[in-house]
Amino acid sequence: METLIRLASAIDRLNLMVGKGLSMLMPLVVGLAASVVLLRYALNVGYPWLSETFIWLNGVIFTLGAAYLLVIDQHVRVDVLYARMSVRCQAVMHILGVTLLMWPMVYAIGITGWPSVYRSILAMEQSATMGGLPVMYLLKACIPLFCVLVALQGLSMVIRAIAVLSGHSETLRPAHLESQNHV
Repeated sequence: METLIRLASAIDRLNLMVGKGLSMLMPLVVGLAASVVLLRYALNVGYPWLSETFIWLNGVIFTLGAAYLLVIDQHVRVDVLYARMSVRCQAVMHILGVTLLMWPMVYAIGITGWPSVYRSILAMEQSATMGGLPVMYLLKACIPLFCVLVALQGLSMVIRAIAVLSGHSETLRPAHLESQNHV
């Protein structure tokens, strides 16, 4: 079990690193948004590549940041019942949620999205907008990366839930996050 807990910790660290790296891009997104608005409405000038960079960078941050929200336990969840459950019941809910909902969802996204990603990479797809981004294929490559990061974080969640149910842990939260605020 210790080996599995170390694996879960490694997955958590990976997604924390990705999330923190992405969070450093947020000031750039804000600056891009301000630039687009200023240029468009104050100077009546528009650059499609600038608008697309703002939109797509924002999308990349949200897409690849999904696993980060899972590791810091800030994802959307209906806490009406969950908050009142014992840690053992929460562990069962994690296992059921990951195996019955999360993994099938990321599998479906990966399987249905891959052909589009593959074609985009082969064609080195560019934006359909005149003067738009020349690297649309790199942005589409975030789809399988999202699937891998979320599926791995699901594995970490299942490992921690099994550790709780088997008596190897008292909490579902990673130990290295217990005393830290990552929000």
